[in-house]
Amino acid sequence: MPNPEDSVSRQLEAMIVAGTISRDPAQLGIARRLDHLLAALAGSRAQRKSNALGWLFAARKRENPPLKGLYIYGGVGRGKTMLMDLFYETVPIQRKRRAHFHAFMADVHERIFKHRQKLKNGETRQADPIPPVASELFAEARLLCFDEFSVTDITDAMILSRLFGELFAKGCVLVATSNVEPVNLYREGLNRDLFLPFIDLLKSYADIVPLDTGTDYRMSKMEGLPVWLSPLGPQADAGMERAWKTAMDGRVVTTAEVAHKGRKIKIPAAAGTCARFSFGELCERPLAAADYLAILTHYDTIFIDHIPHLGPERRNETKRFILLVDTIYDRGARLFATAVAPPADLLTARNGTEGFEFDRTVSRLIEMQSAEYAKNSHR
Repeated sequence: MPNPEDSVSRQLEAMIVAGTISRDPAQLGIARRLDHLLAALAGSRAQRKSNALGWLFAARKRENPPLKGLYIYGGVGRGKTMLMDLFYETVPIQRKRRAHFHAFMADVHERIFKHRQKLKNGETRQADPIPPVASELFAEARLLCFDEFSVTDITDAMILSRLFGELFAKGCVLVATSNVEPVNLYREGLNRDLFLPFIDLLKSYADIVPLDTGTDYRMSKMEGLPVWLSPLGPQADAGMERAWKTAMDGRVVTTAEVAHKGRKIKIPAAAGTCARFSFGELCERPLAAADYLAILTHYDTIFIDHIPHLGPERRNETKRFILLVDTIYDRGARLFATAVAPPADLLTARNGTEGFEFDRTVSRLIEMQSAEYAKNSHR
């Protein structure tokens, strides 16, 4: 655990000296920006501490000028999450929250639902759920840190401007990482015009900073790791755990949900842009190609445990597996899997359409194991 008195820059330099990471001027530049914000938050905390109830009155006054957060964007594996985690662990305030953006929004929707239930039951007269929900969130956390900020759900897009308008007005500070700059958030989303005010709001309350480094550090760590492990057994499971731990890169693993057409697709294990499933969770459930696409919109690296032999007795599972592999391949995502056999030996009987289609699946699974595919992944 970092020393609370350390700066992000000093911690980064210590990791460089120890050989844990390589020196990267772009990362050090972001670290210095985070140091400035850390100092500002610490100073603001000290000022408020003179009045034990100071934070209760924060909603009645706005900081002048408002304390601006950071929105850090850049490609996959550039070190954004590492920098934000160092900052979060170091910043000396208690009311802080670090969350995957989609998990945070799921919490927001749950709070909105509960408020509407209270209104229905006559427990409140406040018809608009956004102000009380924002007040609850701010009472719990003045600092919000979001990893992998992306907006794909129309319901999220419609409430973000109002929700964060309330939060920022109360003095909430946002630090977020994303693969895209704000102007590209929800880029081709339905009714995007209604989302655009949030982009302007974000620019007013957070400095937009690119992390320009040409090195994908996560990919370099994962080079040489086996992608397809077979046959099933302790050795394959151990190899999978090593790959999973490397991909996590110190992130906290949580359960998650992906909203799709009014349903919630459960993600049993997720961290950053990586998600892990058993074969049954992906191919024995009634999921379709659109569901797999929704998952791949949020996650660029998929881990699948214990792929069995496929045959006539598992026809539906075989069809779903073919769709899943097609979707992973088309999205340029990475796949790590443990299986009962190599790809060419998975299908026990080549009957009907699935037999011909599985030839394509085998070809793609073999290509996904190549260094060239890994280099060009997330395209």
